Amino acid sequence: MKILHVEGDTFAIDTGMLLIPFYKINKNDIILLDSGWKRGEKEGILNLLDRENFNVKAIIISHSHIDHIGNASVIKKKYNSIIAMTSIEAEIVSSNISLKVFYGDYSLSKVTDHFGHMVTDTDIRISPSDNSLSLFGVTFDIIHTPGHSPGHIVIKTPDNVAYLGDALISYEIMEGFKMPYAFILKHDIESKLKLYHLNAKKYILAHKGIHIDIKDLITDNIYFYKNRADMILEVIEGLMTFEDILKAATKKLEIQIKTVEKYMVIKRMLRSYIEYLIETNKIEVVMDHGFMKYTRL
Repeated sequence: MKILHVEGDTFAIDTGMLLIPFYKINKNDIILLDSGWKRGEKEGILNLLDRENFNVKAIIISHSHIDHIGNASVIKKKYNSIIAMTSIEAEIVSSNISLKVFYGDYSLSKVTDHFGHMVTDTDIRISPSDNSLSLFGVTFDIIHTPGHSPGHIVIKTPDNVAYLGDALISYEIMEGFKMPYAFILKHDIESKLKLYHLNAKKYILAHKGIHIDIKDLITDNIYFYKNRADMILEVIEGLMTFEDILKAATKKLEIQIKTVEKYMVIKRMLRSYIEYLIETNKIEVVMDHGFMKYTRL
């Protein structure tokens, strides 16, 4: 792991998988933007913080996915850090039961085992009307970009550096991912369109990269997601159950599913595309002999 200087007092920890930005209040006190994976990254991140004699005064969470909030509770306990995130994201990780509501297909014991470390006490809940957040004399701009996660935010540091979280994905991710995730794809695309109006000196993607201009990346992101939706639409013929579409879509996209965990992940991904096709009036839900099925309009 290494530290990258982005602009002014804005830096980023490069974990290999992620860029985790932070803002230096002074030589030792910092504010983290997200906290990274627990599995495979916790020790490296904690060792880096110790090596640099950093004191994590606060963590602003862009969204409560496992790779962004994974170490928040550990860091909070070690440094007595303040945790800030949007109200809806805070509610998702408020308990194992709340996580079970969000990851509905998983049993409670599975949620507890796999996601339980994400449970975090939130000190500051950012409301949908908040467009800034001040911590320890430092003010960050907050841009609400729901879609990838219900309460996702973009965070802009005082150096005019925008941390995009997962509001955009890199070209590398587009090349490697067959079906990128969005909680509500329609909202995610609307938030990507919103980013055309975001003015910053530099932009940080969590997965991953530092950019000076993101307009082409926004356009290509939107095309990529819509293209994936169109590819799924193409496999729907006649009346099909969700499982029928899953089987046809994974075959078309050459996605292999060999474990229950991979099945759960792909199922969540596919559902957002099916819901997007419903919301954009491309398909509809019908009942056929007691079974819910989907058909093109």
